[in-house]
Amino acid sequence: MANVLISPNKYVQGAGEMKKLGEYASKYGKKALVLITESGYKRIGSVVDGSFENSGVEYIYEYFNKECSKSEIERLRKIAGEKQCDVIIGIGGGKILDTAKATAYYEKVPVLICPTIASTDAPCSALSVIYTDEGVFEEYLFLPANPNLVLMDTEIISKSPARLTVSGMGDALATYYEARACQRSGATSCAGGQTTQVAMAIAELCRNTLLEEGIKAKVALEAGACTPAVEKIIEANTLMSGIGFESAGLAGAHAIHNGMTVLEECHSMYHGEKVAFGTITQLVLENVSEEELEDIIRFCIEVGLPVTMKELGVEELTDEKLMAVAKLACAETDTLHNMPFEVTPETVAAAMKAADAYGHYYLGE
Repeated sequence: MANVLISPNKYVQGAGEMKKLGEYASKYGKKALVLITESGYKRIGSVVDGSFENSGVEYIYEYFNKECSKSEIERLRKIAGEKQCDVIIGIGGGKILDTAKATAYYEKVPVLICPTIASTDAPCSALSVIYTDEGVFEEYLFLPANPNLVLMDTEIISKSPARLTVSGMGDALATYYEARACQRSGATSCAGGQTTQVAMAIAELCRNTLLEEGIKAKVALEAGACTPAVEKIIEANTLMSGIGFESAGLAGAHAIHNGMTVLEECHSMYHGEKVAFGTITQLVLENVSEEELEDIIRFCIEVGLPVTMKELGVEELTDEKLMAVAKLACAETDTLHNMPFEVTPETVAAAMKAADAYGHYYLGE
């Protein structure tokens, strides 16, 4: 099997870059469908509007209906077709961006991705995670190409709640450990091949950047400052994690996140917060050294990522709930089977139970 690496066509990161969105869009089309939330438009709509002045690009807004679901994608396809939009722009968080990518794919037009938060590694990927209208994980939609442009305005992102960027650290934290598992098992990555040395190096750099810059970035964000540490974490959460997970592979952490979608108590938690606990669970499954496990749990505690199921909203953790999560995580089509050993719902449930206990232990509870 070939080694394969994929990435977005262009990645732009810097303060104030959203003011140039219209200029960037003019290179891809003449009429844009801009997908955004109503609250997002209230925050930055004037910046987006200003960017299109003198750009020669027409644009229409459409508010996002909360879930990246098949029905939402079809609704937007209909609008794009009727309005003859030849470029799709997604502005916001992960589900908006995934929806924009899927809509553009089916309409066969370019897509520009403009995150307003750094909470997931979704922006750079040729992948949309499809949920039901109720928010339960349904499937991965693998796309034939990555976004044409990913635009990260760090001035806007640094003004978002610090919890969102911390959640992005949780998502990015899984990158190296899932990549390592896939390399050991020889699993096929989301890119359609085995990992390259470059992808593994990026995944490891992602992990190292989080551990070295994460605490500094969190404190700076809470103070309302965009510092070099914040810039590095935004790049780690988005570009490094995006290329790393996609070209090196997903394994246990994200499958366990997907399993958690069956628990209604967890629906209010962010993607990366659940992935962080999934990473700890994966490390328990792998029976890593005490030192490695402790380093990751303590990092999560220090930056404010959940290390127990109670912190994820599950007040009463029962064996039945653990098994429900584990069964969905072990679905035949999910990525837990990329681990370099056999997994079963029973071993996953046991690992989650132990991970929860370790979390309580290191919290001193």
